[in-house]
Amino acid sequence: MKNIFLLLSALLSVEVYGQLTIPRDTSFTVRATYEKEKKKRPYIEIANPVLSPSVGSETDIHFKEINGHSLVLDVFYPKQTGRLNPAVLLIFGGGWRSGDKSQNHAMAIELAAQGYIAVSAEYRLSLEAPYPAAVADLKDALRWMRKHASAYGIDTSQIAVMGCSAGGQLAALLGTTSKTIGLGGERIDTAGASVQAIINIDGTLAFHHPESAEGAVAAQWLGGTYAERPDNWENAAPLNHVDLYTAPVLFINSSIPRFHAGRDDMIRKLDSLGIYSEVHTLADTPHPFWFFHPWFRPMMQQITGFLKKVFPSH
Repeated sequence: MKNIFLLLSALLSVEVYGQLTIPRDTSFTVRATYEKEKKKRPYIEIANPVLSPSVGSETDIHFKEINGHSLVLDVFYPKQTGRLNPAVLLIFGGGWRSGDKSQNHAMAIELAAQGYIAVSAEYRLSLEAPYPAAVADLKDALRWMRKHASAYGIDTSQIAVMGCSAGGQLAALLGTTSKTIGLGGERIDTAGASVQAIINIDGTLAFHHPESAEGAVAAQWLGGTYAERPDNWENAAPLNHVDLYTAPVLFINSSIPRFHAGRDDMIRKLDSLGIYSEVHTLADTPHPFWFFHPWFRPMMQQITGFLKKVFPSH
C-alpha cells in the first residue's frame, strides 16, 4: 500500500473551502485498488453499497468547522426500530493522506441493515494537517453522535469505532485514549468521546516496532521520521495507550503481517487487564480486502458477531 502512495503521489486535486485551498491526494480509490488487485486475484468483485428499503441515510452533514474547512459525515440507520440502537463510527483508510468517507458505505449500509447506526466521517488528512489533527476531528465526530443521539436513536452507552488500515490505527487510538488528554503535544478534549468497542481492520498498533514497516507515508503524517519525531511515532501508537479504560477489541487481519504490527503485544496487555479481544485472519488476502468479495461477507459476519457479544442487549 505504501508504494501506491509513493508512485501515485502526483495524483492530486485541490478542494476549496471559502478562502482555504487544500491539496487532495486522490490516488487511493476503490476502483484503482480493484484494478491492481484483480491482476493477482481475477475472481474478486467490488462490494457495492446498495440501500435496502429498511435503511435510511443522510449524507454530508456538517459536524465541525476548523480553519475554514467544514468537515462532514454520513449517517446510515435502520428505519422504524422503535428503540435505541448501538452505533458505529467508521473511519476510512488511505495512509492518513488519501481516501474518503464514501469508501465505508458498503460496510455502513450492511451495519444499518443489521440494526446499527453507522456514521462515516471525514477527518483532516496529512496534506492538510499533521498528527494529531485527525484524532481531534474523530473525537469531535463521536461528540456529534452523542449530541444528536435522540435524532437517530443512538444508545450512547454502546458506541463502537471501526476503521480500515490507517482508519484501523485511528480507531484503536480513539479506543485506547478515552481518558488521555495530551496527544502529539496538544491538549485533546476527551469529554463525550469515549467508545465501548474497537474494530481494527488491518491497522498498525505500533509505528516503531520490530514487526512494523512504516516509512515515508507515516512520517508525513507524524511530522517527520522516527529520528526526527520519536515522540509522535510513540504517542500515535495505540499499543502504548492500553489501560483499564481501553474498550474490547476485534482485530480482523489480512494475510500480510506488517499491517498488524504490535497486535500480539497489545493482546497480551489486554489479557493482563482482563479486557476482551478476538482475532480473525482471512487467509490469502490482500491488504484492502474489505472492499471486495469473497471476503466482505465473512468480514461483516465477524464484525456483527463481535458487536453482539460486547453489546448483548441489542
